[in-house]
Amino acid sequence: MRIGELARHAGVTPKAVRYYEELGLLEPRRSANGYREYDESHLRAVKEIRGLAATGISARKATPFIECLSQGHDHGDDCVSSLAAYRDSIEDIDRIIATLQARRALLVQRLDESASRTFPQETTMTDYTTLPKGLPVPEDDGAAAHLAGLAVPPLSFVASDGRSVDLSQLGEGRAIVYLYPLTGRPGVDLPEGWDSIPGARGCSTEACGFRDHFDQLSAEGVTAVFGLSSQDTAYQAEVADRLRLPFAMLSDQGFRLGDGLNLPTFAAEGHDRLYSRLTLVIRDGRVEHVFYPIFPPNTHAQQVLGWLRENPA
Repeated sequence: MRIGELARHAGVTPKAVRYYEELGLLEPRRSANGYREYDESHLRAVKEIRGLAATGISARKATPFIECLSQGHDHGDDCVSSLAAYRDSIEDIDRIIATLQARRALLVQRLDESASRTFPQETTMTDYTTLPKGLPVPEDDGAAAHLAGLAVPPLSFVASDGRSVDLSQLGEGRAIVYLYPLTGRPGVDLPEGWDSIPGARGCSTEACGFRDHFDQLSAEGVTAVFGLSSQDTAYQAEVADRLRLPFAMLSDQGFRLGDGLNLPTFAAEGHDRLYSRLTLVIRDGRVEHVFYPIFPPNTHAQQVLGWLRENPA
């Protein structure tokens, strides 16, 4: 077969085949007229190289596997030299992981130092950048599909800073209102089975995300950010103070907004009704956009920021 046919059968480009030849992985025969001629062994070799690339082993490191095939083995990794190549690649990945972990630890340290300077009342910053592993991922049940375009009902809520806030009268620009079920306090247990409820865990991580991206959100035209839950104002004020939030939290103990907009809720131990995690982008008294479901909550502020940049006002 010619180079084009080989490339087509192997799912690569002719240029890639020529590259493999330059590396010495393929040695085609030459016909009388000088054209390259390939057979099934070459096709098998190219497919082997392609498969190795999917694992991160580049063509430059594929020699042991191609030599193993040329020796008549059924698989390119039937030889000891191929196993050594696997081990070398694993060690390379381990080094990369170690480097990334060190970089992450440095970023967490610098975040801690920076946040401690910016928000001096919280002397020991919690690492809110991560969540427990294995949390169930919430699925879109369609409970928020009706919200985009709806008028926000004229309801006033008491904010953690003492203001009265009417979400239908927020003025010009976009406002972000993120609804969450409840925020825990250090030393206070969350409802039993909390982590097994899809979308329940992560309220503090979400709040800190909006805190850390508050200036960027403002730069994209956001004129107000509010967190809203059914917890009382005193509880929310403590959270806003402890986490040093640059925005106010709204208390809706009677679920008036939930009833007015038919928002999704759920129940947990000790709580007959809690807001499902959901974010509203409000503009000119109407719901412009909805984020639902939200996962993971620790990166949700970045998700909102990305949407704002893609959809400038």
